[in-house]
Amino acid sequence: MRRPSSGRSPWAPPHHRAVVIHPPTGPIDGRVTVPGSKSLTNRALLLAAVAEGRSRLEGVLRADDTYWCVDGLRRLGVSITVEGDGVTVDGCGGRWPVQEAELFAGSAGTVARFLPGLLAAGPEGCWRLDGTDQLRSRPLAPLVEGLQQLGGRVAAGPGGGLPLEIRGGGLRGGRVRIPGSTSSQFLSGLLLAAPLAREPVILELADHLVQPAYVAMTVELMRSFGARVEQAPDLSWFRVEPGPYRAVDHVLEADASTAGYFLALAAAVGGRVRVANVGTASLQPDARLVDVLERMGARVTRGPGFLQVEGTGRLRGGFTVDMRPMSDQALTVGVLAALADGPVTVTGVGHIRRHESDRIAVLRANLGNLGIRVDEHPDGFTVHPGALKPGTVDPQDDHRVAMAFALLGSRLPGLRILDPACVAKTCPAYFEILAGLGVPVAFA
Repeated sequence: MRRPSSGRSPWAPPHHRAVVIHPPTGPIDGRVTVPGSKSLTNRALLLAAVAEGRSRLEGVLRADDTYWCVDGLRRLGVSITVEGDGVTVDGCGGRWPVQEAELFAGSAGTVARFLPGLLAAGPEGCWRLDGTDQLRSRPLAPLVEGLQQLGGRVAAGPGGGLPLEIRGGGLRGGRVRIPGSTSSQFLSGLLLAAPLAREPVILELADHLVQPAYVAMTVELMRSFGARVEQAPDLSWFRVEPGPYRAVDHVLEADASTAGYFLALAAAVGGRVRVANVGTASLQPDARLVDVLERMGARVTRGPGFLQVEGTGRLRGGFTVDMRPMSDQALTVGVLAALADGPVTVTGVGHIRRHESDRIAVLRANLGNLGIRVDEHPDGFTVHPGALKPGTVDPQDDHRVAMAFALLGSRLPGLRILDPACVAKTCPAYFEILAGLGVPVAFA
């Protein structure tokens, strides 16, 4: 398989050089239904693929990251039928039908970190997993070392990351200590593979865990497919018993991370936005962004299945907030801080330097180009609000940069964002939804 040059997929929107955003003519008032959760979609697809029997998944996200997950599973011989946001998966019971293949993960960290253990747990086969240059630069060593300690035959590329060579033969099981401070996905990747080992697997954290809620989501989904998992109350250790995954029918939650941008829009520009399919019942940590929006002066209405934000366009600053539990929304808070009445410091997010981009550096550079000073810290940043000036945002092929900075376009006439198709990683219709809420959007 020839390695594609980008993570764009057939599910991505048409390519444009830039998008230009203007403020709406008045307060917004809208209701949004957001697409399915990327994090839950790829976890569920992979578990359904290794389960015994046929699974039906509803609420599946159709975006770049999930396309590459489906594409990889099909290359491995798994039968997958996609109909709208519903997917039918005929599981292989952990025995991959295609035992030699070149696989491409695009820019999907979930695929690069969750699929290798499931492949290594298979009885036989040899596969090569690669991704975009962006994904090649992201760390994989804790996952590779953890799988090797469990008896997996996984070899990393020259830089310690992709491309990986993975050989089947099964996982022995045993005890592994793994760091959690770089990414919770390493722990999730080992957990997902653990039931397929021959003996029980005990996973212990060597340090603190960033985004523990995502590990809790992994464990809950594993249990829904029949896995037997014990855990410490503080998630410092896990014990997983060997046993097969069983097919299930499952309805996935909507994406709380995507919902956050539209809720933040109401706070930024004034008006009201209700997200109709994400609420307080969600396990996703980004649903708690509304707590920060409330601190910034917005009025929040919460329900088990919905969230609503009403704003005036006047934002409060002058505080420090630890965004570690919902670090994917750190950029959202950073961009809103440029509109606040005082500085805002975000802490607990040093690990976002190793995501799709160095998000702290990219935030500083782009806000700096728009006239806003940002101080970088080892674990976060401080935004000093000021007078915005027109300019261009380069998201560095990072979907969260593009989506967060689009919020500034609701206040800064003619804001130009390069490579808008990068939002296809998680929400291909992002700018279309913004336009539906009354924010003028034009592609160039």
